[in-house]
Amino acid sequence: MMRMNPTLDVSALAKSFNENGRVHIPEFLHAEDAKALYERLRYRTDWVQVLATTNGAVELDRPTRAQLDDEQVKALNNAVYAQARSGFQYRFETVRVPDSASERAAGTDIIFSFANFMSTDNVRDFLRTITGSEEIEYADAQATAYAPGDFLTGHDDAVEGKFRRAAYVFGLTPVWRLEWGGLLLFHGSDGHVDCGWVPTFNTLNLFKVPQLHSVSEVTQAAAYRRYAITGWLRAHEQPD
Repeated sequence: MMRMNPTLDVSALAKSFNENGRVHIPEFLHAEDAKALYERLRYRTDWVQVLATTNGAVELDRPTRAQLDDEQVKALNNAVYAQARSGFQYRFETVRVPDSASERAAGTDIIFSFANFMSTDNVRDFLRTITGSEEIEYADAQATAYAPGDFLTGHDDAVEGKFRRAAYVFGLTPVWRLEWGGLLLFHGSDGHVDCGWVPTFNTLNLFKVPQLHSVSEVTQAAAYRRYAITGWLRAHEQPD
């Protein structure tokens, strides 16, 4: 069972979101709950790498990637960066949570528990108040892990038919340095960075959709992977 920090100032958070279209919420969960999430993400082995190609999205599990030889890895890297130069591109690992309420309820995975928690009445009311979006019905979710070389180029999350009212990134990286990259960047209309957030532990970053943003590339100097649970707050009924 996840537990939200009861000392969060909802009025102040709502004011910040209304003024900026985004808000940074440290110590979102009880510390031990956040720690349990991090430990389970860190040691799991079912991560799937996702990336974009000119023919659509590609998913590679770890056994498949382990079979690639050096030339294949080099060719894949070249293709990833070639698309990133002029179009939308991403590369990171993910573990997805189904949207279905019954599938979530039947699962024992801790990230299913987090997704259910984000869709409970009290948390949903908390998120509705902060965002001003009373029509939010549930949160979808996926765990993400960015290793050196991983990134996400600029996009605004607006997808027709998804009914996304806000996006969230729940940070689960205990130790991080700004210069390691992996920053959540919000793009200004002048082409400069309007705001940038360093990965931090037990922090919920919440921002309005649509809003142009990206995740900067994690550098080779990074000593750890950048862990988070991410998703969107959606304004249609959760599937059964």
